[in-house]
Amino acid sequence: MTIGTLVFDKSSYKTVLCLGHILDKDGRKMSKHLGNVLEPMPLMNQHGADAVRWYMLAAGSPWSARRVGHDAISDVVRKTLLTYWNTISFFTLYANAANFQISSLPKELTLMDRWILSELNKLIQGVDTALENFDSQGAGSLLAAFIDDLSNWYVRRSRRRFWDGDPVALNTLYFCLKNLTLLLAPMVPFISEHVWQTLVRVAESEQSESVHLANFPIANKSSVDEKLSNAVALSRRLVELGRAARAESGVKIRQPLSRALVSATGWEQMSEEIKTHIAEELNILKLDGIHVAGTDLVDITVKANFRTLGTKFGADVQEIAKQIASVNPGEMVKELRKNNSYQIKVKIAGKDKRIEIDLDDLVITETPRTGWSVASHGGESLALDLTLTPDLIRAGLVREVIRAIQEERKNIGLDISDRISVSWNAPGEVAAAILSAIAQISTEVLATEMKQNLAESSSANELGLWLKLTKS
Repeated sequence: MTIGTLVFDKSSYKTVLCLGHILDKDGRKMSKHLGNVLEPMPLMNQHGADAVRWYMLAAGSPWSARRVGHDAISDVVRKTLLTYWNTISFFTLYANAANFQISSLPKELTLMDRWILSELNKLIQGVDTALENFDSQGAGSLLAAFIDDLSNWYVRRSRRRFWDGDPVALNTLYFCLKNLTLLLAPMVPFISEHVWQTLVRVAESEQSESVHLANFPIANKSSVDEKLSNAVALSRRLVELGRAARAESGVKIRQPLSRALVSATGWEQMSEEIKTHIAEELNILKLDGIHVAGTDLVDITVKANFRTLGTKFGADVQEIAKQIASVNPGEMVKELRKNNSYQIKVKIAGKDKRIEIDLDDLVITETPRTGWSVASHGGESLALDLTLTPDLIRAGLVREVIRAIQEERKNIGLDISDRISVSWNAPGEVAAAILSAIAQISTEVLATEMKQNLAESSSANELGLWLKLTKS
């Protein structure tokens, strides 16, 4: 740089990236003296070159020091690259079963199709901007989030459409995977090239000879729907709250519950279809909104958070803590979750003053009342009614039976489209549940016949259910 400036009166560089140190898993700089060096070739032989490349690009900015270890790389492979690969495998399985042929996407798409295409176009914009700014970590974060959206929400919420060989769902998923592969190509060149050759080039022979010779995707901004994106994001957060509430209560997700109450900004504007997705994911028969979930369903106590209040108000914190203790905790938490602030009147130096506090200034304890399980985060709450009626218990047993039959299908190596004959036996309550839902169970597991065999009871599972499946 000095010579360039002296000779040409300008810097010799337009952009300089200084790479950070490579540290071991304990945060120490790698060195031969410490014996903590990981040789690159054995590392790539164990995890794959693309896994190491993805980790180095996406786990942190290139100029930041980062810890490198086998566990960290394995975690990246499991959470992102393996999920991408499994989604490719899922598409291939159902596309082959349906004799899928690529066609242009129709104008009339389902809500979930429009959502994932909106997310795809936001991703293209975001990755393009990040790579222009040498921000490989930002690009990696966006790609990882989209892979999660695609696999764990779009595919999950559209499973029945794939089971039925819906060409619109298959075309939408193919379009997303093709563009996702193009976006991943600079960061995982070998996996993306393999997918391009075995999926894209097989489906569209006129495509570029290599993924690295194809044009980078260009976003269609008219397909971006922020309102829909926000609604689906809210639905996923509420599902996570519901799962947390179930885990806290110990009630399995396969056990249907009668209702849940929801409090969240944007709930009233959410479409009925998206609300149905929440109900199905949480196995809830009915969802209702309330103004502030929790105030009537939990007992709330609050204490002053002296750490944050002390930083803000110094020596006046004791007087503020006394006023917090004197306020109705339910009303205070209600207003804080609604407006993100609450005014308290305190006497400081003999003068009345109004100060504002926020949620971080309180330690909030919520104890669910009997019969309810409540989870809250960031001003959003979901409460589950845990009351179980005989009908709900029976429906839960039916779900357990369906799961057991599906597991047995996998264990004996049946294809997804194979029809089966089911011979079964079970104790009284389970048998009654099966007999009450023969048609439902048969549809779910592709059974042409379900026959009770009263003579068999050996090798029963935890339900006392004995099964024998044969291909029809």
